[in-house]
Amino acid sequence: MATITKRKRGFCVQVRRKGFAPISRTFLTKTEAQEWALEEERKRVSQRVKRLLLDPRKVTLREVLIRYLNEVTATKISKETEHYRVAKIVRAPIADLSLFDLTPSVIASFRDERLKVVKAATVCRELHLIKQSLNIAKREWGYDIPENPADAVKPPKIRNARNRRVSDREIDDLIAALEMIDRNDIIAVIRFALHTAMRRGEILTLEWRYVDLQRRTAHLPRTKNGYARTVPLTNGAMEILLNMDRSFSSRLVFNVTSDQLKMCWRRIMVKTELDDLHFHDFRHEAISRLFEMGLSLPEVALISGHRDPRMLLRYTHLVPFKLADKLAAM
Repeated sequence: MATITKRKRGFCVQVRRKGFAPISRTFLTKTEAQEWALEEERKRVSQRVKRLLLDPRKVTLREVLIRYLNEVTATKISKETEHYRVAKIVRAPIADLSLFDLTPSVIASFRDERLKVVKAATVCRELHLIKQSLNIAKREWGYDIPENPADAVKPPKIRNARNRRVSDREIDDLIAALEMIDRNDIIAVIRFALHTAMRRGEILTLEWRYVDLQRRTAHLPRTKNGYARTVPLTNGAMEILLNMDRSFSSRLVFNVTSDQLKMCWRRIMVKTELDDLHFHDFRHEAISRLFEMGLSLPEVALISGHRDPRMLLRYTHLVPFKLADKLAAM
């Protein structure tokens, strides 16, 4: 509370409140002193309320994740996938805990329980999401968290690296099945993926204004890793674009939505009985084919957008007999 004392040169005001450093000033009139005291009291009450709102004992992990979803996830390209991931975590019992009760052992127990239900890669992504949201809550939102408990939790080892190559016969079977249901639009997407090594989201959001048929390039201003890139187009990719029906007014190159592709993909997988084939395998296959064509690591990285050579090599699975043929020809 404020104390006003009459002095020779005016009125001295002292403001003291628990949790704040005392402050004092001198004014010529008592009215000025009272007005200043009221304003300082108001500021301290406001700051105290803010501190209570940011108190880790009064904020749950669910509240932090929902704010992260609205302010951070909403700005990402992969917002749909991350939205689904956040929804899974906030339904778990760990989301009811306050940030004060969120200890490394609690997060480790969450990790172990999730590993009984989903794969290690999924758990790693969920742990990273918790860790990232707590980091932002501490550094940017002002929550009084002494340290991030997720930092002390060891993520599970991922042992599901794929070395799946897509054979020409599988591609032929897939295209034949799509032709039977008149889905030439999906066929164009698949063929374009094999020629460009672009991700599904990059293909489905590609706009005509970023396609330069003269220079044979497709520019991607927004990608998964946050770096724009320009993809050089092969003859096959150029043929697909030149044969596209542009009679409909659309800014997008491919008139296929993500949900349409997913639904059609599930239907075709059942019909063709192809063994464990994912759409993302076309990116693996395209990158492997680029290496088999003789392109260097920097050249393939320019096309695929990989900034870490180690990650690029994980996507690459060369066929030994093709390398033998190449050595024999040399």
